[in-house]
Amino acid sequence: MSQLTIGWIGCGVMGSSMAGHLLRHGHALTVHTRTRARAEALLADGARWADDPREAAEGADVVCSIVGYPDDVRAVHLGPGGTLEAKRSPRVIVDLTTSPPSLAEEIAGAARTCGVGSVDAPVSGGDVGAREATLSIMVGGAVDDVAYVRPILEKMGGRIVHQGGPGSGQHTKMVNQILIASTMMGVAEGLLYASRAGLDATRVIESVGGGAAGSWTINNLGPRMVRRDFEPGFYVEHFIKDLEIALAEAERMGLQLPGLALARRLYEAVRADGHDRQGTQALLLTLEAMNGGA
Repeated sequence: MSQLTIGWIGCGVMGSSMAGHLLRHGHALTVHTRTRARAEALLADGARWADDPREAAEGADVVCSIVGYPDDVRAVHLGPGGTLEAKRSPRVIVDLTTSPPSLAEEIAGAARTCGVGSVDAPVSGGDVGAREATLSIMVGGAVDDVAYVRPILEKMGGRIVHQGGPGSGQHTKMVNQILIASTMMGVAEGLLYASRAGLDATRVIESVGGGAAGSWTINNLGPRMVRRDFEPGFYVEHFIKDLEIALAEAERMGLQLPGLALARRLYEAVRADGHDRQGTQALLLTLEAMNGGA
């Protein structure tokens, strides 16, 4: 496995750390990202630069992408200069971006016609999970393709679960985001309440974080809220994109999910308040503004 060549597309908040793990484990890495400056640390560590996704995929065993939006995913793999235009096709495409399940199925179909495997593998765990290689990776794709890329995924994540065929990883990520949406509302409201009650919010987290109200969100993003640290582990604008995908899938299935719909409305307010490029914990700022300030 140490001899695999990997094309890597996307060096954002999470992508840079994830690609770095693969480099440190001895994989040959060719990198492309929209802003080359974001790849400089990887290039300094031995990665090779590619001018477009096609070049990153050329002759690679595996090509991985983690980009912003579904249109970006489509362009990276299906568009002009995309990975599937490589003359020497990769063995498997792995998309780690959160995007619609239908797009994962479309990419898998297009890849199949080129003799390429395709795996949708969205991740959860934010910037901390990316840095510490403890991400939860939700995987969809054919059994053989998943088995081929699993050793790579294990370099980036602590829990890798194969959910089923193409698109099933993305459906599982929608479940993840539905759970997070309501949890984020509860954490922000709870800490706002603690502040107004005159409590030491850090001590409150110590008490509730280990009980029935404990969650990754309260124990990881709660302290950031207390410190007034709203830097992104995961951008508000990307979370809104995920909520919109989940709501569209729910509508397609005839589901009414009022908690998810409320979360989307609140995060639209966060975006309107100018916090779209901050972390999802910036929900606290909007709730404070709704209640007369901090």
